[in-house]
Amino acid sequence: MPLFTHTFDTECYKGTTSVNSDKLFINNEWVSPVKPDYLDVVNPSTGKVLTKVVLGSPEDIEIAVKAARQAFKTSWGLNAPGSTRASLMNKFADLVEKNSDELGALESLSMGAQFYMGKRMVDMGAQTLRYFAGWAGKVTGKTVETNPAKFAYTRREPVGVCGQIVAWNAPLFMFLSKIAGALACGCTIVVNPSEISPLSTLRVCDLIKEAGFPPGVINVVVGYGPTVGDALSHHMDVNKISFTGSLAVGRKIATAAAESNLKRVTLELGGKSPNIILDDADLDQAVKWAANGIYGNSGQACSAGSRIFIQEGIYDRFVQDFTTLSQARKLGDPFLPETEQGPLISQVQFDRVMNYINIGKKEGATLNFGGERHGTEGFFVKPTIFTDVKPDMRIVREEIFGPVGVLIKFKTDEEVIQYANDTSYGLAAAVFTSNITRALKISNSVQAGSVFVNCHNWLEPQLPWGGYKESGWGSENGEEVLNHYTEVKAVHVNLGFSL
Repeated sequence: MPLFTHTFDTECYKGTTSVNSDKLFINNEWVSPVKPDYLDVVNPSTGKVLTKVVLGSPEDIEIAVKAARQAFKTSWGLNAPGSTRASLMNKFADLVEKNSDELGALESLSMGAQFYMGKRMVDMGAQTLRYFAGWAGKVTGKTVETNPAKFAYTRREPVGVCGQIVAWNAPLFMFLSKIAGALACGCTIVVNPSEISPLSTLRVCDLIKEAGFPPGVINVVVGYGPTVGDALSHHMDVNKISFTGSLAVGRKIATAAAESNLKRVTLELGGKSPNIILDDADLDQAVKWAANGIYGNSGQACSAGSRIFIQEGIYDRFVQDFTTLSQARKLGDPFLPETEQGPLISQVQFDRVMNYINIGKKEGATLNFGGERHGTEGFFVKPTIFTDVKPDMRIVREEIFGPVGVLIKFKTDEEVIQYANDTSYGLAAAVFTSNITRALKISNSVQAGSVFVNCHNWLEPQLPWGGYKESGWGSENGEEVLNHYTEVKAVHVNLGFSL
């Protein structure tokens, strides 16, 4: 297999990228898998094959975990001071930012994100590295007063080797976000990126080595979830798993952790997020943010605002304005500056979304706009709006993961809170209003890990990102992450008490 090389010549980015698509990154080296297998990486904008990527196996996970364990014992973990970890993380962030055009272009090429969005996600990943680099020297314990004959203190120690399984819909951002907290705490890492969109992650491995991380601190094994991901989840020498993906797979990972060594698990498992538009909202802004909330990344976001609740007094105007904006949305080549929406990731995802659109029509919902393929090649689906929906419809209750929104009329604040919470998910929500009292009341009543007021999907590394209910366990950002990657040890020192 040759090195994947691609030359970009677009209005947004001109340059050449080279990616080690025929190797795995273990112990700071590009190595061949024990039992190599290959998978086509497809450009979702055209449906054509870009390259082949090599896939690892459970045997490669075994090698990667051993490398991570050795690094944890010798060059990282408690042997690398916080200042050292912070310095390397900041240097890595510098390199990511320096190469953000190339990395953003790879995001566009392999998963269809608009170039500006792909680049923005890369920059957000670099910001997350810097945020957690700031924590690297501040993962501290405390002294605790007990009685005069004892000196007692706690210390936080890194959990150990962490397996991190990354979804395909924002691959590099998730990769950087997941490793940042683990590195700050002194953990070593084995990452299993999605085999569908691995190119940007593979490219950034060269920057890991260039930044100067010791061998074995960060290892990357591309492979199928049922083989590589399962081996990582069951491994007896992995101390923690972080996973972003579907609820079904999340259940399997939790089971694997229980069946093996009861490793720690954090899960981010999607959502069916409510977007609440109150009658005193700035309607023009609410319409624009609602479009961003459901159509951003072609709807392939676990926090997509797919259930849009509009108060009855502004419902008709909102539907009209939202439909007009949806009709004008420009779909096409992610590298063109005017493109507002790219394709879905794959033929499988395209078929899934179109199937849900057909389900919505069969269940009696009104297809207000969209519901069709856009263009003749690639996996483009037009922005789609359903009205006249009922609470028990599948398009209201199940995560579609595409540019499909359902519009629902409500009367009172109390009613919409009940509607919003009528779901097994609880990842995110949004509220649009000019009344801060209403905003806070609804925000505090909605069962969701994050609530956006007068905005949508505006994330910050300083704030925790996680879900209620079946949207998962634990957090991906914010100070709370330190609890997931450290063990707390209590030390009791006898100062002279005799039996």
